[in-house]
Amino acid sequence: MREPDRIIRLKTVLSRTGLSRSTIYRKIAEGTFPAQLKISTNGTGWHESDLNRWIADPVSWRPKRQCDEVR
Repeated sequence: MREPDRIIRLKTVLSRTGLSRSTIYRKIAEGTFPAQLKISTNGTGWHESDLNRWIADPVSWRPKRQCDEVR
């Protein structure tokens, strides 16, 4: 059985990437960093698998297409 994808918060993203908060949000706007997802009224997080893919290859990282996620 596959382990569920964890949701990680900004503090963890900052420590794992070494990027600043403003750089992360700029890269999200540019489409070169995984977008966050809303997990509560005032909270957001990232799928750990998306962050791991970005860390493995930040230069050529691109968001998954919708049809890839369904498969």
